[in-house]
Amino acid sequence: MDLFSLNGRTAVITGASGAIGGAIASGFARAGADLALTYNNNAGPAEGVAAAAAALGVRARSDRVDVLDPDAIAAHADTVMRDFGRIDVLVNCAGGNIKAAITDQKTGFFDLPPQALEDTMILNVLGGAILPCLSYGRPMVANETGGSIINISSMNAYRPLEGRPAYAASKAAVSNFTQWLACHVAKEYTPRVRVNAIAPGFFPNERMRDALFNADGSHSERAEKIIAHTPMGRLGEVEDLVGTALWYAGDGSRFVTGTVTPVDGGFNAYAGL
Repeated sequence: MDLFSLNGRTAVITGASGAIGGAIASGFARAGADLALTYNNNAGPAEGVAAAAAALGVRARSDRVDVLDPDAIAAHADTVMRDFGRIDVLVNCAGGNIKAAITDQKTGFFDLPPQALEDTMILNVLGGAILPCLSYGRPMVANETGGSIINISSMNAYRPLEGRPAYAASKAAVSNFTQWLACHVAKEYTPRVRVNAIAPGFFPNERMRDALFNADGSHSERAEKIIAHTPMGRLGEVEDLVGTALWYAGDGSRFVTGTVTPVDGGFNAYAGL
């Protein structure tokens, strides 16, 4: 089980107030990692995860960091290094979709405001991957034991789904950047720092809840279509992502870099026949 132990390691998790970030942070704490959590506007959930982690005996802090502000990220990376002395794992969970960039029955692609499309791309590609990697990834190359960067891609990167043109394009860019950075860091800096990504399938977080559930709690038509195309026959639960994140973060994946792992119940593999 040492392959999945994070004892003595420090993990930075952006977007820790979200369902995915919070679940991964809690799993890392149970595996022994110290936590440096970031959030943007919603402090409560991240602070709750930090408090629960501290009760397990690990060190944890929670800070507001705008992942679109390079100076704020760099300052927080310096704070983590002063407080914890090292950064071993980075999980980029910050990101999301912008409602104005979504098409529907009344709004087609040519009706979308360019600014909403641009904002979605910037949020997920720069804030969700590139900028945090610049600041939090830099100290990893000096670690004798290296480090692990884990980006959060999406099933939309494989399958551009209806209504989400900018989000799908941005997550495809995250997957591509993950592969590029993995090769660049291994060849130009150190092979001890690995870069991989997780591509979640369909998880009913707060942003997706209205699209996946009716007012009475039953599955929406969209959710029923998803489940019908998921061989394992259900929507995901955020805890389903923790094992993959632990594998990427620990020594169990020490010869794995430049990969994107779907956690989707078989959705991406199924042809529907």
